[in-house]
Amino acid sequence: MSYTVREIAEALGATLLGDGEIRVVRPAEPALAGRDDLALAMDPKYADGLAGSSARAAIIWDGADWRGFGLEAAIIVRRPRYALARLTRMMDLGPAIAPGVHHSAVVDPSAEIGPEAAIGPLVVIGRGARIGARARIAAHALIDAGAILGDDATIGPGVRIMAGVRIGDRFIAQPNAVLGGDGLSFVTPEKSGVERARESLGDQGEVMAQSWTRIHSLGGVEIGDDVEVGACTCIDAGTIRPTRVGNGTKIDNLVMIAHNVTVGRDCLFAGQVGIAGSTRIGDRVVLGGQVGAADNIFVGDDVIAGGATKILSNAPAGRVLLGYPAQKMETFLEGARNVRRLGRLIDQVARLQKAVPKRGDDH
Repeated sequence: MSYTVREIAEALGATLLGDGEIRVVRPAEPALAGRDDLALAMDPKYADGLAGSSARAAIIWDGADWRGFGLEAAIIVRRPRYALARLTRMMDLGPAIAPGVHHSAVVDPSAEIGPEAAIGPLVVIGRGARIGARARIAAHALIDAGAILGDDATIGPGVRIMAGVRIGDRFIAQPNAVLGGDGLSFVTPEKSGVERARESLGDQGEVMAQSWTRIHSLGGVEIGDDVEVGACTCIDAGTIRPTRVGNGTKIDNLVMIAHNVTVGRDCLFAGQVGIAGSTRIGDRVVLGGQVGAADNIFVGDDVIAGGATKILSNAPAGRVLLGYPAQKMETFLEGARNVRRLGRLIDQVARLQKAVPKRGDDH
């Protein structure tokens, strides 16, 4: 598909300069942009790349000499990254799935398929499942028995939505995400070494042979509206009550959300985040890559945790965290600076020790 520069400017609510009838096919980095591309030069640092490109149209920074760059049309936006979100949504056609149900799909007769849904090759939809209107389900996906998928969902290839999972509208799942698998919930006939170590904070007592018995996951998963889940992310079913993810939350690839976890609204989790069982996450919480949260704790609203932070105890609302164990960011950074000074401090102490006479030395 192609778009006129005018159509793009109107969709972005932006200012158009020059010839709005020029057609572009795709966005491109300024230095790589060709005649049919829309160069994204929303900061002066892209000036050199834009000057050397063949682009006829660009999104530029306010105040740029767009004609001096040889452009025939320019768009000026107020907030560049927000404009990029709207532009990419406009140009993303989503997975190419033909309308209707592919002949190779296996759909249980009791399943309900909403109007204008598109079901791709080798999809399996189980007994009593309900698929919302205009849902698009790519090849090899599974919507298991009793699962509910809301309107306007986009399900990537190989996604597994297990039995009894309930999902709201406008859900997006990237390839191979798994929702509703059993959680890591096992018990031993007698009190285990893990339990004793936790109670004593380090002593597991007498070491003995142990065997693990599964506690089955019956609670399922409930996901709100406008939630996105990344590739290969897993959200485990709750034991008795559902694992829950609130409206508007966005989850990156390779994230693990364990059984009985509750995640609030409009949270943002980067890749390889791990949240252990029964932990509660408040609203608008942002967790950087590889952040871990221990089980049975509460992370308050509006907490921000930098990459690789390990949250081992309750975190109050609004706190900005970093480190292992998690600390206030300013406290962690001060400690890191002090660690870097240790070498010099040790050298200074050694010199002082040499300068101070030892007991019994003559003066």
